[in-house]
Amino acid sequence: MYKNINNQLNTFSSFEQFYLKIKRNRWFWLFSIFCRLTLAYAFIVAGMVKIIGERFASGLSTIHPMGTYLEALHHTGYYYSFIGIAQVIAAILLIIPRTVIIGALLYFPIIVNIWLLSYAVRFEGSIVTSPLMVLANLYLLVWHYDRLRYILPFKQFSNLGIIQKPTKYSTKFPLLFFTGVIITVALTIVFARFGYDAMPRNSLSDCKKQFMDSISEAVGCDFCECVHKEGKDLNECLREFENAKNQLEK
Repeated sequence: MYKNINNQLNTFSSFEQFYLKIKRNRWFWLFSIFCRLTLAYAFIVAGMVKIIGERFASGLSTIHPMGTYLEALHHTGYYYSFIGIAQVIAAILLIIPRTVIIGALLYFPIIVNIWLLSYAVRFEGSIVTSPLMVLANLYLLVWHYDRLRYILPFKQFSNLGIIQKPTKYSTKFPLLFFTGVIITVALTIVFARFGYDAMPRNSLSDCKKQFMDSISEAVGCDFCECVHKEGKDLNECLREFENAKNQLEK
């Protein structure tokens, strides 16, 4: 049996050889299930809020950068409900083993959009979770490479075929991979915490706390009031903050 597997591995590219190994590892398989269930749960919760007609993150002020967007989105009528339905459908497709690849393909553009939006308006509610969800979605797409490759723009394919569930998984723990996962999560959290000089936060008080006991406390408070009281465009508030901070440093 193992001789046949080794002969089979020699006929594939380096990536496909590695891919065959991880598909036979129980830890990678369990991680794929974890990604499926957590991604599905997140979209079911978010999608149902839209389907029943409630505004997502309803506690967020309507003059907050993300709050303004969500308030406008909430008033788009059936388009708002359509987004929720698409999220729930993607989640259900991820849960069902036979349709997981369709669910991952539907899920991907939606979560990439959420990730870019979160970074664009510096929304702390999803600035950590959204990039991690993008990576989890990418993991699922790579996990199903044996099926996905047929729609990729390759001129020719190896005879890899559709990988069947092995009769016995390898139980060797992929320490390097999961160390990378932990480091990625940690770096995402660190970037969200320290990657920006100014974050609007979710409220005026939380926004001002980030500048407490710093040399930029006064200009930071002005930035917070620009966002949460005056309701100006985030980029405009950031420009005013940077200009005031540069003058302060000089």
